[in-house]
Amino acid sequence: MTGRQEPVVIVGGGITGLAAALRLADADVPFVLYESQHQLGGKIATERVDGYVVEGGPDCMLAAKPAGVAFCRSLGIEDRLRGTNPAFRRTYVQRRGRLHELPQGLTGLVPSRVGPLLKTRILSPLGRVRAGLEAVIPARKATDEESIAQFVTRRFGREAYDWLVEPLLSGIYAGDGERLSLAATFPQLVDLERTHGSVVRSMLRRRLQNGRSGTQTPTGFVTPAGGLGELVEAATQRLPPESIRCGVTVNTVSIHDDGYTVRLASGERLTAPAVILAAPAFASARLLEALDPGLSSELAAVPFVSTATVSLGFPAAAVPARCRLDGYGYVSPRAEGSPVVACTWTSNKFPDRVPADGVLIRFFIGREGQEEIVTRSDEALVGLARTELARLFGIVSEPRLARVFRWPRGVPQYVIGHQARVARITRLTRRHPGLHLAGASYEGVGIPDCIASGQRAAEAALARLGVMA
Repeated sequence: MTGRQEPVVIVGGGITGLAAALRLADADVPFVLYESQHQLGGKIATERVDGYVVEGGPDCMLAAKPAGVAFCRSLGIEDRLRGTNPAFRRTYVQRRGRLHELPQGLTGLVPSRVGPLLKTRILSPLGRVRAGLEAVIPARKATDEESIAQFVTRRFGREAYDWLVEPLLSGIYAGDGERLSLAATFPQLVDLERTHGSVVRSMLRRRLQNGRSGTQTPTGFVTPAGGLGELVEAATQRLPPESIRCGVTVNTVSIHDDGYTVRLASGERLTAPAVILAAPAFASARLLEALDPGLSSELAAVPFVSTATVSLGFPAAAVPARCRLDGYGYVSPRAEGSPVVACTWTSNKFPDRVPADGVLIRFFIGREGQEEIVTRSDEALVGLARTELARLFGIVSEPRLARVFRWPRGVPQYVIGHQARVARITRLTRRHPGLHLAGASYEGVGIPDCIASGQRAAEAALARLGVMA
């Protein structure tokens, strides 16, 4: 390690910044983490109220991406991880005000089995036949970038896109599939078509190979028993308290000798040999406007969508058995016209997150083109959720618990050209040794993606400081 003792500065105390901080702490490298909010965690917002575990943001992570489970292992909480309740594995889609079960075999956003696709009542007979023809549709020869809507419509038909794929897509990105880049969001589908032609046939081949080899790739979702907030709590306990400063806003980052000067809103300044910006792209753009206008402009151009969640808790007796959903929840397509994107019956998905006599239901509200709804009052958003419950399930009781969480500019949109923009951002950032960008704005929006991104940024900072991994 070099002789300089100034701490590395991390801007952003979400899971990305915490992952970076832990890596630096493990290497015994001093750092200071600034978070503008008064609590750590970013979009991981877990509340525990009267026996309910309420998630304001994400509620689980994909086990197939190893960084999340490995992070829990490093924190000593791997034994706390729980999967979703297999008794309620069904998911539904809303069409014309009614719920229909999604066909089995939806893998990586698209159908992977022909049989369930040909039987689903979500699609018309003609739509089912068109979707089933995917196995004989030739691979695309053009190499220009394609949107998700273009890909799915070309291979499975427009009806399959509108009523099967688009609602699942909205549940992840809250975006418009006509604009979202397939290569940036689901690159594995590009590779499958390029390598095997048919997506369905390639999925079948993979299942057969896994069956013969006896291997099983983990694909489920996991989460700590007490909510994702356990990740934040366990990470915070591992970090030196004097290195964490919440409720502090960073105003600018500028060059200082062979390092950087970080100026806070309070006027305080400090120098750092390296800076990790683990904030959304638009926030990083503001910090770097004077240092590098070109880089700042590219960062500011990454689009975002605002969303909200509404969680409602009821006593079990208030929800008659005939009203209960036999599944994890449902998704609502853009074509349905509702600002409600999805609904999760949390008490079905994670039964340990409610008291013995409780039911917990969560709504996801707002998507691209319908973001105005997020600015309405808590009462209006709760009212929207209750109207939906009354219409679909006949639940009219007053909830015993209601929580609203808003996420303004909360979901980055990987639109056509996103990968090229990220490449330009990477190239421009390399002109500033010791400056590192991390987080959901660039190469993955899931929790494991953010953890891996923060760890990579920390490794790059350690390399800059001459610290061996």
